[in-house]
Amino acid sequence: MAIERVREFFKQYDMEDRIIEFDVSSATVDLAAAALNCEGKRIGKTLSFHLNDDVIVILTAGDAKIDNSKYKKCFGTKAKMLAFEEAEPLTGHAVGGVCPFAVNEGVKIYLDVSIKRFETIFPACGSGNSAIELTIPEIEKYTGYPEWIDVCKGWE
Repeated sequence: MAIERVREFFKQYDMEDRIIEFDVSSATVDLAAAALNCEGKRIGKTLSFHLNDDVIVILTAGDAKIDNSKYKKCFGTKAKMLAFEEAEPLTGHAVGGVCPFAVNEGVKIYLDVSIKRFETIFPACGSGNSAIELTIPEIEKYTGYPEWIDVCKGWE
């Protein structure tokens, strides 16, 4: 199970106990916000894409949407999300639990500026009923992101 991979990942930092598991689904922004009793915009939404021959994931705020022109300007190609059935084999996490931690080797992780406005956000932890509350500096530390990007709209 992917949540066990994420738990093992956070174990090296003595943070595995910070993972929250719910008795209800948190597989969408709205469900996660309800489970956490917080605003949906504070949910860390991780979207997965094909980028030429690579796979990338982008952590965005829950209220952000991919802006195709910004994406193309940033990456030089049109945004092409992974199909539902591709997510787990290519990222290591199934849809509803895709997160920027313990991804498959070779998957690049990007952070969208839409999350910078929050002190903490709640990304998933590899399952459709999990999350972890992290500060932005913690997100930077634990994702190994190469750079901040600006590819979203609707949150400004």
